[in-house]
Amino acid sequence: MAESTPISVITDDVRTSSTKRLWYRTTLFNAFIIGGVGFMAPGLWNAMNSLGAGGAETPYLVNAANALVFGLMGFLCLFGGPIANRIGMNWTLVLGAVGYPIYSAALYTNNRYGNEWFVLVGAVACGLSAGLFWASEGAVALGYPEPAKRGQYMNIWLWFRTGGPLLGSAIVLGLNHSAVSKSKGKVGSETYLIFVALQCVAAPLAVFLTPPEKVQRGDGSKVKIVLQDSWSAEMKELWRVSCRKEVLMLLPVFWASYFNQYQGNFEVYYFGVRARALIGFVSYIGTLLSSWIISRFLDYKKVTVKNRIIYSFYYVIVLHITAWVYGWVVQEIYTANPPSLDWSDKGFTRGSFVVILWEFSRQALQNWMYYLISTMTDNISELSRLSGILRGQESFSQAVSFGLNTKEWYGGRVPLAVNTILLGLAVLPTWLVIKDYNPIEHGSSEAYEEKGRDEEEPSVENFGKNESIVKEASLNK
Repeated sequence: MAESTPISVITDDVRTSSTKRLWYRTTLFNAFIIGGVGFMAPGLWNAMNSLGAGGAETPYLVNAANALVFGLMGFLCLFGGPIANRIGMNWTLVLGAVGYPIYSAALYTNNRYGNEWFVLVGAVACGLSAGLFWASEGAVALGYPEPAKRGQYMNIWLWFRTGGPLLGSAIVLGLNHSAVSKSKGKVGSETYLIFVALQCVAAPLAVFLTPPEKVQRGDGSKVKIVLQDSWSAEMKELWRVSCRKEVLMLLPVFWASYFNQYQGNFEVYYFGVRARALIGFVSYIGTLLSSWIISRFLDYKKVTVKNRIIYSFYYVIVLHITAWVYGWVVQEIYTANPPSLDWSDKGFTRGSFVVILWEFSRQALQNWMYYLISTMTDNISELSRLSGILRGQESFSQAVSFGLNTKEWYGGRVPLAVNTILLGLAVLPTWLVIKDYNPIEHGSSEAYEEKGRDEEEPSVENFGKNESIVKEASLNK
């Protein structure tokens, strides 16, 4: 007896009749929605952590809470793809935004009243929510846009997501710039109240995300969807994707990319509050620049997609070698003679560049990995599973790293050594994946590209003639 799993397929055929495009169905609008939610929710969360351990005076409680956040987030990311495929991308995104203000509120109560249990409760809420957010966000950011503009729209998404920390860092800097904040300590409690208020906007904004079957791309193609008809079928598909050879070989780089959570401890150990605020602000400007540089190249049409992936991989390696050699040198100097630096001190620039280079290299790797997995499939349903696996493994890595950094290691040598080893071990299997890799290039309309139309144009000829839905029934023999 043989049985086929029932699926529904919405094809990406290009229409031939004139159809008016609705601005709120365009890929540009949805890029702003996903970017806006990322700006308010994880973006501001990252702003707090860019202060070093959530702006706390000591890093250990917040590191323990963050280990809990990312442990839960890893599981929810893995299963976020099937959940998003069953309940819809927009509702998954809504649920993915609700936990962030709870965690920020918990940090506020800890900062002002010394409350510790609420920090752990907030961490649970944030971890469960964040897992769903990341699984849906990656699929939307990579699966909605036209393939020829994938790097451009990924950059819009990441600029928004990084803009949150940039704004948050500016707020923190504005509230903690006085001479009182020159020394080590914690940020003012009013900082968290502003973050809570802004993060509460994320969930209502997520409601406006367009379902994938209604997205109107600029080149006239449709977002391809392959939906399983049951939860068990979704889980089987998740297992199948997880066992793909290239996915298994990419696990080391998935783990290595976000393992460096010693960065928060580094800032707390060696910088005053306002210095940490300034480092957070400047490092995110570097992150934006890093995202823009690599995304521009990933959309460069005079180079094949495969070569873009390979050349960008070399670029990422060079960045990481530079950042980590410099980081080790400065850390050894600080281990021998630990400083307490303000932005007015002579050695501030040298120390701040450790964080800036770590962030710059990490963002380049992030963009590259997301672009790589977006070329592994031609439908958004599988892309949601791939992005969930990527972010889930990163989350498990972050949970372990935050757990590792709950202890004060001498000179930070243990977490730095583990991170360096992970990065080194990731190079060979990642290279083995991409050297013979054949990326899937799909869904673009050559005729449309020759016309040179842009996404922002209000309408397009030949948008679509027929939207076909194929349903396969179960067969029993």
